Amino acid sequence: MLNLATLDYDKERTDYWKEPFPKTLMENTQTYQPLLFSIAYRLTGYASQAEDIVQEAYLRYQQVDQAAIHSPKSYLTTIVTNLSLNYLKSVQREREEYIGVWLPEPLLTALPKGNSPEETYEQQESLSIAFLVLLERLSPPERAVFLLHEVFDYSLVEIAKIIEKTPEHCRQLFHRAKNHLAEKRHRISVSPAHQRQLTESFVAACQSGNLTALTKLLASDVTAWADGGGKVRARLAPISGQERVAKRFMVGLMHRMPADAILFIEEINGVPAILCWSDSHLNWVLTLDIRDHVIVGLYTLVNPDKLAFLQRQLESRPEPFLSSSQVLP
Repeated sequence: MLNLATLDYDKERTDYWKEPFPKTLMENTQTYQPLLFSIAYRLTGYASQAEDIVQEAYLRYQQVDQAAIHSPKSYLTTIVTNLSLNYLKSVQREREEYIGVWLPEPLLTALPKGNSPEETYEQQESLSIAFLVLLERLSPPERAVFLLHEVFDYSLVEIAKIIEKTPEHCRQLFHRAKNHLAEKRHRISVSPAHQRQLTESFVAACQSGNLTALTKLLASDVTAWADGGGKVRARLAPISGQERVAKRFMVGLMHRMPADAILFIEEINGVPAILCWSDSHLNWVLTLDIRDHVIVGLYTLVNPDKLAFLQRQLESRPEPFLSSSQVLP
């Protein structure tokens, strides 16, 4: 569990948090932080921003008369949801002008019990990179209503109070969102063990140069996305098709790694993912979207800004992750 009282934020906020917490605030911090982080992360697509939003929510909560708040959970959820919506509005132009493909920040989900922001409210489908990308089809209000109702089980009446709309308007937003997602949305039907096995087979085929074996792992309409954010070389548009994608990953990714690169597998956004570590930092993360036992999508994150949160998660674990059984040969 993140300890919001000791997070290393900027100096102004750190100084503010040196004040002792009321007991009830500390209890609410520990109780609701996983839920609040989960909402903010799914809404914004940024783990680092979600962390800041949760921090800001507790700052605001501390400044009001808590005895007058009937439900701390509802109050905090309302703040977090609206801060997330305000954030999405503020970065709308930035998202539109983003260089190349935009992908969400990856999040480490296999943490020791009690330390994962997604421990209580993680639902594998809604946390996956593929699903978060799909949510970009929705307007911010549609996204908020859909997530709160579908993923977090809030009633439309509760959501109406949170975003200050009528229940009928929220119902319309929900059905509109569901229709937007219906064509592309799919349920995860592959076991974690098979996901891991297919991920390892993908790496082995790339490293061995076996184009035939690699192609067999890919769906005929497979698509690959890469996010460099204009800071690291990456394709500006997705590529599709078995042969194009296979050659891209065999030649372009695996065979151009630094000499000291180490590949390892971690659970990222609820599924096994391939990580590349070199020169004391995370180089890239690759997650696979698997459906009907073949790979239908590949999402590569090479933008260093978006890898910073995940690297901090990895380095904060008590065990040295690069010496674990996760490291690939």
